[in-house]
Amino acid sequence: MRSHSVLISAAAAVLLAVGPALADWKPEKPINIIVPWGAGGSTDQITRVTAPILEEALGQSVVVVNQPGASGAIGTQAVLGAPKDGYTWTANAIANNATYAVTGLIEGTDIDDWHIYLSVANVPVVSVPVDSEFQDFGQLLEAFKTRGDDITVATAGVTSSGGTAIASLSGAAGGFKYRMVTYDGGNPAVIATASGEAMVTTQLAVEQAEMIRGKRLRALAVLGSDPLVLEGVDPIPPVTQWLPDMPVAPDYFGIFIPAGVPDEVIATMDKIWAEKVSNSQAIKDYAAKQGAVFAPSHGAEARAKAMPIVIEEACGRVERNEAQVDPKTIGIDCATHTEIKN
Repeated sequence: MRSHSVLISAAAAVLLAVGPALADWKPEKPINIIVPWGAGGSTDQITRVTAPILEEALGQSVVVVNQPGASGAIGTQAVLGAPKDGYTWTANAIANNATYAVTGLIEGTDIDDWHIYLSVANVPVVSVPVDSEFQDFGQLLEAFKTRGDDITVATAGVTSSGGTAIASLSGAAGGFKYRMVTYDGGNPAVIATASGEAMVTTQLAVEQAEMIRGKRLRALAVLGSDPLVLEGVDPIPPVTQWLPDMPVAPDYFGIFIPAGVPDEVIATMDKIWAEKVSNSQAIKDYAAKQGAVFAPSHGAEARAKAMPIVIEEACGRVERNEAQVDPKTIGIDCATHTEIKN
């Protein structure tokens, strides 16, 4: 009898062990990932590196669809409004999805409307055309202070990484003026700067890497506290060399699935992210070449990693009088720069 009980227990253990695998979600049609920015930008780049990994793991096509407009709000809103069946996802910088309500671009949304799957952290770089009059960031900073909105800055929009970067630079330097020229994505903004349409770009390193390597752009500073090592070029000096008190935080990018989809979708994605994405050589190679940081995480860990930049961006908009909605509505108290909900 005792041996029979042991056999039953062993069988039960096997069933429990294989249970989650048997319950894995098997999508029956292609999955769409809406990238709410133009092709070639930072979000588009990392999403197109990640999509084949997901395709192989899921056994189904994963289609990347660019739907730019309104600083990413149009594509993001489309995902929020789509059926919650697990077949429509988005990709972005998490700080965007978490603060669209503060900017007034999407009403009543916050970070907890999403299941978060982060892959890399990105940093903005201040660059100018290679034939620019500005040889280092100090010269450019002085020009901003004296020539103001004569200086044109190409970005992907006010809420883009580039738009936030130039606003943060202005705030840290005492509030200089500038004239922003916006494009449908980071890649068009970078190309426009390299071709002389704008005098400066503050888009992400991953969007500028090839232009910097190709000597079409001159990188003056990275928005970080350490030099940025980019394959094939001299280290890019940190902005804190000129603005030592400027706060800097990594900007995390990834794929986000709207809350409300079936549980098996999330359970399957959690497993894929832990086993496949977190060990992906393709993403590691991309990060090393393009000047990003390989930083996969998901779930509660990803949310915790994201909150510092979310708080900084939300409260930065308040300080610059750019907020349309009080961040307290999304659980952020800017008086203390802390989250007030869990």
